[in-house]
Amino acid sequence: MRKTVVTLIAATALLGMAACSSTRTQRAPGEQIDDAALLTRVKSALVSNPVTEAGEINVDVNRGIVKLSGFVDSSKEKSQAAQVARNVDGVKEVQNDIAVKTENSSTGEVIDDSILTAKVKTALITSPDTKAHQINVETKAGVVQMSGFVDTAAAKAAATTVARSVTGVKDVKNELSVKSY
Repeated sequence: MRKTVVTLIAATALLGMAACSSTRTQRAPGEQIDDAALLTRVKSALVSNPVTEAGEINVDVNRGIVKLSGFVDSSKEKSQAAQVARNVDGVKEVQNDIAVKTENSSTGEVIDDSILTAKVKTALITSPDTKAHQINVETKAGVVQMSGFVDTAAAKAAATTVARSVTGVKDVKNELSVKSY
């Protein structure tokens, strides 16, 4: 009887450990917490930097890889953002997909871009082939930029197809990265 109880406890412990480990398609809880903490430290560093407009920069983290995206006013701000992110403890790599704005937008263009962003996000949500919560969408002068980490190359391609199907989209810059497992 005692041997059966010990075997049952050991089997339960092994199952519990397996449930908390990472798999090919998802991160372990510890990895998710580490990435969330790293994301917070990178965003905080960008806010603290006088050159970077943190509100214009999207930050995603997957297994220590930091992905920067969004639209900024100058190449100096773009390079500074990457440098700030690289200097944060725990960052393994920085992918800098920030785009530099080429012209000042009128109020009407900003409103149009906001509406276009909402339409693309809605299309991504309703598509069975995309996980919208994994995808950041920014729009500038009708050009849609998507960034973040998706599960598969098929999901990345589907996001492009969905965004291009939205009326008013002039071009799509797909800066999505496929998660490494």
